[in-house]
Amino acid sequence: MENQTVLFVVLTGLLFRLGIPIAITITAILLLRKVDARWQAEAKAESIAEPVLVEKENCWKYKECGPEIARGCPAANSLLPCWQAMRQENGYLREECLNCKIFQQAPAPVPSRS
Repeated sequence: MENQTVLFVVLTGLLFRLGIPIAITITAILLLRKVDARWQAEAKAESIAEPVLVEKENCWKYKECGPEIARGCPAANSLLPCWQAMRQENGYLREECLNCKIFQQAPAPVPSRS
């Protein structure tokens, strides 16, 4: 009978000494996996967010260009904003675009998080 008591005490001690920390560790791992999955889903949803569409202003109306000038204008026939369609060959903006009301009031582009 005494051997059974000793065996029971030793096994109970091992259970408390090893079992409880292992159970706590497993619980923490499961909780952290759920939190990590939620954070990854939030980050993915944030990175997939659609860009804000801005209504394109018609610069030829602002500058009062005639219909014949507007027909041949790259800005009038482009889906891009006028200052993008009218860039110089080296990629620089035209000086007249920098002082234009339409360009100055346009929202600043926001870099994507990739």
